[in-house]
Amino acid sequence: MSYDINKVKMVISDVDGVWTDGAIYKGKDGIELKRFCVTDGAGVALLREAGLELALISGRHSDATAERAKELKIENVYNGTLNKIPPYNALKEKFNLMDDEIVFIGDDMIDIPVMELVGVPIATENASNTCKAVAVHITENPGGYGAFREAVEWILTEQGRLANVIDSLRKKVQNQK
Repeated sequence: MSYDINKVKMVISDVDGVWTDGAIYKGKDGIELKRFCVTDGAGVALLREAGLELALISGRHSDATAERAKELKIENVYNGTLNKIPPYNALKEKFNLMDDEIVFIGDDMIDIPVMELVGVPIATENASNTCKAVAVHITENPGGYGAFREAVEWILTEQGRLANVIDSLRKKVQNQK
């Protein structure tokens, strides 16, 4: 599959299996917990500094996902959407994008329909083999262990912008009081 990484203007990501290890912790009274990797938050900061849009499309509704997205100020969140094509199309329309301007990061069967549409499909190390088969890049880290940030760094490296984006972000952080 050929792709042009320099056309990318948006990253869309699945959550469970990408931002998490896919495990769900259930407690008494239905309380649900998920483990998120803090370094993926740095991936969000890198994306913003690079001027790329971000959206999450999760097949399973979770208050933990909503809370993590709120904490990271991710505004475009579709939480509990098994068919990911309608939110994908809504995001394309909202941001006036073409398929080849979008990255999708996924790990399982319900991600494949969108991965087959985007310009740059990425799978995590822990992804299903069918998901990996449609990806142009597979992260070395599994979901929940920095795979999202690794994917962001790969995108920016391929675009030849990672060092400049990191430097710009570092300067902004150092100038904060």
